[in-house]
Amino acid sequence: MNRIMIMAVGALMSLVVNAQEVIKLPAPERTATTVSVMDALAQRQSVRSFSSRELSDEQLSLLLWAANGVNRKDGRLTAPTAMNRQDIQLYVCRKDGAYSYDARSHSLTRVTREDLRPAVAGDRQPFVLDAPICLVIVSDQRKFGQRPSRDFSCIDAGYVSQNIYLAATAMGLGTVARAMMDKERVVKGLGLVEEQLLLLNHPVGYVKE
Repeated sequence: MNRIMIMAVGALMSLVVNAQEVIKLPAPERTATTVSVMDALAQRQSVRSFSSRELSDEQLSLLLWAANGVNRKDGRLTAPTAMNRQDIQLYVCRKDGAYSYDARSHSLTRVTREDLRPAVAGDRQPFVLDAPICLVIVSDQRKFGQRPSRDFSCIDAGYVSQNIYLAATAMGLGTVARAMMDKERVVKGLGLVEEQLLLLNHPVGYVKE
């Protein structure tokens, strides 16, 4: 009986811990910016100098929705994907750990408490460490079934990357698309498997004056 009670308590504690690992984001406030698409295109630039000023949950919510969130009732996304396989996965790396983004529930699930931004920065571009968040773009090849395609994955990642650029610009933030990172450390830190291709990352934050 004691053993059963201990197992039950352990299971309950596990559920509580797991519940705490999921962060439900506020609904994206799409009227928070009045910058037009054409203005965002005109102002878009690659930024490599960031302030350490934190982003609010509301800002992160809007940024992730714009990058690759659900924009229709049928579950389709703001970024197109080959054959609508929706292979792109977004991860948010910040000082309190790394999280996977679930577009359908518009929530974050913690995958590690480690600050992976140094691994995302790599050895030669320390400016990345100043940005409060880094978005990591991964393609899950399993979504393509028996016909995995790195070409399709790279194209799909490009769509999301441009969405991040335009959304950040419209929100008064800066970003830059990067392929450089310590891939071995990032893969291990995020718990990626062989079929999950690590493609790009975007540090995002306020531009340092």
